Amino acid sequence: MTVTTAGALPEEIYDVVVVGAGVVGSAIARELARHPLRTAVVEASDDVGDATSKANTAILHTGFDAVPGSLESRLVREGQQRLAAYAAESGIPVEPVGALLVAWDDEQLAALPALADKAERNGYRDARIIGADEVYRREPHLGPGALAALDVPGESIICPWTTTLAYATQAVRAGVDLHLNCRVEGFGRAEELHRLHTARGTVRARYLVNAAGLHSDTVDRALGHHDFTVTPRRGQLLVFDKFARELVHHILLPVPTALGKGVLVAPTVYGNVLLGPTAENRDDRTATHTTAEGIALLREKGRRIVPALLDEEVTTVYAGLRAATEHDDFQIHAHPEQRYVTVGGIRSTGLTASMAIAAYVTELLAGAGLDLGEARDLDPVRMPNLGEAFPRPYQRAELIAADPEYGVLVCHCERVSRGEIRDALAGPVPPASLDGLRRRTRARGGRCQGFYCGAAVRELFVRRAELRG
Repeated sequence: MTVTTAGALPEEIYDVVVVGAGVVGSAIARELARHPLRTAVVEASDDVGDATSKANTAILHTGFDAVPGSLESRLVREGQQRLAAYAAESGIPVEPVGALLVAWDDEQLAALPALADKAERNGYRDARIIGADEVYRREPHLGPGALAALDVPGESIICPWTTTLAYATQAVRAGVDLHLNCRVEGFGRAEELHRLHTARGTVRARYLVNAAGLHSDTVDRALGHHDFTVTPRRGQLLVFDKFARELVHHILLPVPTALGKGVLVAPTVYGNVLLGPTAENRDDRTATHTTAEGIALLREKGRRIVPALLDEEVTTVYAGLRAATEHDDFQIHAHPEQRYVTVGGIRSTGLTASMAIAAYVTELLAGAGLDLGEARDLDPVRMPNLGEAFPRPYQRAELIAADPEYGVLVCHCERVSRGEIRDALAGPVPPASLDGLRRRTRARGGRCQGFYCGAAVRELFVRRAELRG
């Protein structure tokens, strides 16, 4: 297992280098790890899933509303099945709560049949239109004025943090090198090899995969291609306290617009309720701050959807950026003459489609001449449960009896034990920051946001960092 965060890079020639360790890049690394290849991932950040992948609506989509016949439609449909099975095997929390696409006026009501037909054309046949009586029976706290809804029972909520970490952990355990703090600053090519110039030195590879997310078009241009331009689309979200959870039973979606699926209200696997996202096209690829205007907009829309939600306490707010482009589809292109594959324009459905994208990219690499060798099954990975619908360590008497550290709570808001923090800090892909530790354990992620447990969590983090040197 090799994870590096500093120092010179290995001088060996890799078969494949993947740029970017978000959920898609990590999924590609995991898929490549099934083959006898030397694979590396280079990531600018100090952690996996630290950009777009960490801040989204955490939905496992059915793809019912994708553009029929598109690559996205196919990969989301395939990816949903793959990820659902993988989550069950690896312990990633998933709750199949279903979605209701609510029509609030006559124009939206008239659009529901076309959306139902679109779902059919996308291969999803369980969607059906339900009347207002059934909508309110199933969502009694919904605001007044709902006329009907499209019921999509296959939509689920999932933990995005554990998904990315599971991919990366399995890849690293299978021999993939993960180089963090390794921003690519330039590209060259010599003797049929890609030469990636980074702040930590040069890494060489026979084949290159660009999964750089918000920067995928920049990498593409550096390789001589101008197929798409990324427009960062900011989405701000409000996270309501766990006491709000009983107010919402489904993912409540609006009828979509050209800017996306609009503002939704959805439960999370952590027991909270999300309201968002906004959809703001930005020029700045680092603009992940929230704004008073964005929060006000969300509160206005949320009061229409579930009025009582706005009376509940807000745990936190956050914003993420989606890699939107001028195209309606994923921008996944192979350039066999360069031994190069672009994976761009991966929007909010990228989490769902990640495993199917990885399989597709591997096929493209083979088509570009990469000898994959015989595939093997990877050793299974079992991730710690962060979901409220499944037993947490503090609830498992047999686990505490075997290891009392699981019975010592450090973060009382989120019920995180010292044993879980210890395990995360000693994991194959350990966190480099307290935020990374939060994504692995939920410590400091509750209603006090670390006010009470922050010092204790920091002490454990620093002590472990000192032991690692």
